[in-house]
Amino acid sequence: MKFVDRIDEAARLKDALAREKSSLVVMYGRRRLGKSTLIKRVLSDNDVYFLADRSEDQHQRTLLAKVIAQIFPDFDKLTYPDWESMFRAVNYRTDKRFTLCLDEFPYLVEQSSELPSVLQKLVDEKQLKYNLVLCGSSQNMMYGLFLDSTAPLYGRADEIMKLAPIRLPYIQEALSLDAMNAIEEYAVWGGVPRYWELRENRSSLDDALWRNILSVNGTLYEEPIKLFQDDVKDIVKTSTIMSYIGTGANRLSEIAARCNEPATNLSRPLKKLIDLGFLEKDVPFGIDEKNAKKSLYKIADPFMAFYYQFVVPNRSFIELGRRLPIEQALNAHFSEYVSMKWEKLCRDAVTGNLVNGVVYGKAKRWWGTVFNEDKKPEQVEFDVMAESLDKKYLLVGECKWTTRENGKQLTAELLRKANMLPFAKNYTIVPILFLKNAPKDDVGNAILPENVVELMR
Repeated sequence: MKFVDRIDEAARLKDALAREKSSLVVMYGRRRLGKSTLIKRVLSDNDVYFLADRSEDQHQRTLLAKVIAQIFPDFDKLTYPDWESMFRAVNYRTDKRFTLCLDEFPYLVEQSSELPSVLQKLVDEKQLKYNLVLCGSSQNMMYGLFLDSTAPLYGRADEIMKLAPIRLPYIQEALSLDAMNAIEEYAVWGGVPRYWELRENRSSLDDALWRNILSVNGTLYEEPIKLFQDDVKDIVKTSTIMSYIGTGANRLSEIAARCNEPATNLSRPLKKLIDLGFLEKDVPFGIDEKNAKKSLYKIADPFMAFYYQFVVPNRSFIELGRRLPIEQALNAHFSEYVSMKWEKLCRDAVTGNLVNGVVYGKAKRWWGTVFNEDKKPEQVEFDVMAESLDKKYLLVGECKWTTRENGKQLTAELLRKANMLPFAKNYTIVPILFLKNAPKDDVGNAILPENVVELMR
């Protein structure tokens, strides 16, 4: 698959490795985001790339010595009793700067807890003649090794890069899609390049789903468990929480009731899943993020959301190879599922962006009770709401992932609801329709898939 994006990350890595003095670079992020691919694209033939595994430390040093021997002949003829002697031997043999990359660095630390202290000593001596790149998929462990103020390597890294999922426009480029299909594909695969590669190998989205996810032999059939193994101790509890949220339990009280646990027991695992990027907390526009009463928990990662909505509830059918019930679930709910992801993409597209000549802040949803024209309470909801940075405008948006809508009617309803909001009185209301297709009776305020893709570049 074509290598896309990662322009800033590649530039930062190249810059760090080209400095006058040797650098310590740290790169981390969840599995499958392309960390190793990015590093290998930047490294030259004179650099050393080593992928660690979970074998014992002496065996790892033997394997690393064989790789280093490719640039320093006979380096593997000696036995290195510990990591310090090995790193110092490399330094002794170095006559011109090169880079040593240790990928899956947490695996090495699991077997050799002294390794961070050894590296701290070498870095602090300022005698190293080569660059070190330390990479890992265990977000927890990498954070603890380099960003915890009590850790030996805290403050020693010259660059720390956390790789995030790739944004929507690049799936369009990587898989040569139109904007509408890019959004549907992104709703399943998210911004994970390895998933895009698996999709590229199949003729259609449907074919890729059955091959990779909806089959016991699918490459991604057990993917969430593999991701949790890197960072979570209680995998069963974590997967249970994700299942409940994925099937509609979004309030803390609902999740606690289904887990049969007091809500206070769930605050830590929920926060952990948010920190790892698997969950997000949805709070209405204008409400303090810490307001627990109004908070809703949603699955943030598109692949995980798809998995817990369509795979987990149908696992028995998948195990038996029964396609029909799963096909029915997809036919009935896939478009609705994509519409939820479309809403999120629209909010992301508005956030911090110039829309019709106005720059907006963070876009959120809003839901609550207002008093209508008859002075009666009415429940209303807005898919997108954002305040302009100059505080003059309030963008209110309706998102639809259906066939041609009536633009005039939707806009009138948006304005009716917005005019009932007590806090909207001080703003100029800007109604925007985020639509899958161009509307009937277009009133010039529609934003279509191609516009959203462009806004997210």
